[in-house]
Amino acid sequence: MAIDELQERNDRGMPGLGLLKGLTVTLKRMLRPAITQQYPHVKPDLPARTRGVIALKEANCTVCEKCSRACPDWCIYIDLHKETHEPAGGGKGRSVKILDRFAIDYALCMYCGICVEVCPFDALFWSPEYEYAEYDLHELLHEKERLEEWTYTVKPPPELEVGAEAPEAPEAPAAAVGPADAATSTVATPAATQRVVAPTRMAATSSGPTPAAAKAKVEVEPDQAVYDRVFAEEVAKGTPERVAQGKAKRAAMLAARKTAAPSEAPPEAPAPSAEAPPTATPAPTPATSAAAPAAAKDVHEPDQETYDRVFAEEVAKGTPERVAQGKAKRAAMLAARKKAEG
Repeated sequence: MAIDELQERNDRGMPGLGLLKGLTVTLKRMLRPAITQQYPHVKPDLPARTRGVIALKEANCTVCEKCSRACPDWCIYIDLHKETHEPAGGGKGRSVKILDRFAIDYALCMYCGICVEVCPFDALFWSPEYEYAEYDLHELLHEKERLEEWTYTVKPPPELEVGAEAPEAPEAPAAAVGPADAATSTVATPAATQRVVAPTRMAATSSGPTPAAAKAKVEVEPDQAVYDRVFAEEVAKGTPERVAQGKAKRAAMLAARKTAAPSEAPPEAPAPSAEAPPTATPAPTPATSAAAPAAAKDVHEPDQETYDRVFAEEVAKGTPERVAQGKAKRAAMLAARKKAEG
């Protein structure tokens, strides 16, 4: 019987049409393969930002208590005491907070993530692990020792999306300036070169005798022609003046950066003079000579014997596999560093 006929009969008051429609859907899906994931035999591959469990890195915690104050459920418990450290060169002693207890009650937590966001020193992280159910409600209170173990399951941050701008590399620290040069040196700030003083005219900076200031001015000085053109186009479209200024400024900055990028070239080294005697290469200082072993220290591979031993011990204790891998890797790295230092 066709569906149209059933619909017509249903319009006339025929009962059972809804049941037949449901059976039709069932028959269509009956011959298709199931797409159900066979959990727990097959574990899902969760993304790095999954809100599974909160991990604590105790070394980064300064006991500022911002997380417990911002928690809307009051499920973070912190105990601390203060110690006074004697100053090295005399003066007043320094008071330091010492963390005694850090616990999170996951029976109350609603996984809002506010504590992770407000932490100013990156001591709290999201881990995608979620298999920590207990038969006793009191076992959901995780102390700092167990929260520290969850840090071994935290995944690295995801890669940048396609088309996203890579973070800028940190600038090299400026050279030390003597007292005599401090009075005559000038520093050009990027904010001074980006300020707009009129809708169709931008401030132009002509000061800055130092090469560093001139380079910063070239990198951030907006293109006046692009600014005027974009501002006129936006005003013609009926865009508000403040919004038109912002769009024109952004377009002018991007155009200036594109034109300044190809023109940058490394400075040429001065040719050696025949009259001036050759300068001797300075001997390496203790700081530079000690930097080489320190850099090479981190390159050593983990000790495989230590890794296997610690991993087997943790698995025998009943530790989860990912936590056991993290502890074994940490112990292997420490053993490799000790061998390199010895």
